[in-house]
Amino acid sequence: MRSMPVLDQTSAPIYEALERFRSMRVVPFDVPGHKRGRGNPELAKLLGETCVSMDVNSMKPLDNLCHPVSVIRDAEELAADAFGAAHAFLMVGGTTSAVQSMVLSAVKGGEKIILPRNVHRSVMGAMVLCGAVPVYVNPECDDRLGIPLGMKVSEVERAILANPDAKAVLVNNPTYYGICSDLKAIVELAHAHGMLCLADEAHGTHFYFHEDLPMSAMAAGADLAAVSMHKSGGSLTQSSLLLAGPNMSPGHVRQIINLTQTTSASYLLLSSLDIARRNLALRGREEFGRVMRMADYAREEINAIGGYYAYSRELINGDSVYDFDITKLSVNTLDIGLAGIEVYDLLRDEYDIQ
Repeated sequence: MRSMPVLDQTSAPIYEALERFRSMRVVPFDVPGHKRGRGNPELAKLLGETCVSMDVNSMKPLDNLCHPVSVIRDAEELAADAFGAAHAFLMVGGTTSAVQSMVLSAVKGGEKIILPRNVHRSVMGAMVLCGAVPVYVNPECDDRLGIPLGMKVSEVERAILANPDAKAVLVNNPTYYGICSDLKAIVELAHAHGMLCLADEAHGTHFYFHEDLPMSAMAAGADLAAVSMHKSGGSLTQSSLLLAGPNMSPGHVRQIINLTQTTSASYLLLSSLDIARRNLALRGREEFGRVMRMADYAREEINAIGGYYAYSRELINGDSVYDFDITKLSVNTLDIGLAGIEVYDLLRDEYDIQ
C-alpha cells in the first residue's frame, strides 16, 4: 500500500517530475508531434525551448490524470490541503469542465437542482448533458448599478420547500461583479433538507488565502466547488480545480470527470496548477493583502473624480449582498451617460490601443 506523502507546501511534485524527466534527455518516439520543438521550429521560437520540452505525453514517471497514482496524486493532495478540501481534482478543460463535472456528480436526468438565474453558461451546458431540471431563484438587481445581486436565503428556502425532491443547490461565490450570498446559511439549509450544496467559485480562488475576504466554499461546508485557478490564482489559462468536501465520494467524482475530460492532459497546464498552488500556499495571504490595499486606493481615486462610482462594501445589506469581494474593481459610468463599452472605446482611442 502506498504511503501518504508528507504535505509540504513548498514542493511542486508535477513540476519537479518534469524537471527530472527533462534532465534524462529521453528521445521521444510518441506524441506530441512537434517532438519538443524539432518538428515545429516556429512554435519553439514562439514559446521557447523550455515550454515545448515540457509539453509531453503521459508516461509512468509523470503519472496520468485519468487515474493518478504518483506525482499528480501528490499534487492533488497538496491542493486539497492548501484549499481546506477533503479532495481536489486538477482540471485542464477550464472551469467550464469543472462546473460541468460538479453538476453531473450531483444530479442525474430528471432530478431537480436549485440555482440562481445568473449562472454561467457552463451550468446550462451541464443540465443539457445530464438532463437535470432547473429550479430558478431570481436574484434582485441593483437599480443604480444595473447588476444582479446574490440569492436571498429566504428565497432559497422558499424554493427548497416548494421542491423537497431537489438534489442540490448551486450558488455563485461570488458573482462576476463580486457579490456574495450568505453561503454558509445556504449550505446549512441545503444539508438540513438532504440536499448537496455546490459553489461556482470561478471568481473566488483568492477567498481561500486571506481572512478579510469573503468566506470560501470549503470553509462554508459546501460539498463541491469549481475554482478557476487561472483567473486569480496565477496558473495558465484553461487550468482549474474541482474541490470536494468529505461527503462526496472521490471515486464517483473522478468517474464523472473522466467522462468528458481529455485523456491527453497538458503537462504545461498541470505544472502551472502545481506551481500556482505552491505560490498561493506560501505567498497568497501577503499578495492578496496587497491587492486589497491597491483596489481600495484605486476606488478612492476614481470616486474622487466625480461622475464615476467604484462600489465596495457599502452595498452589503446582510441578505442579497451578504458580502463583497473588495479585490473586484468595477466602475459604474452611467452617471456620466456612457456605457462601459463606450468608455472603453474612448480610452482605446485616447491611448491608441490597437
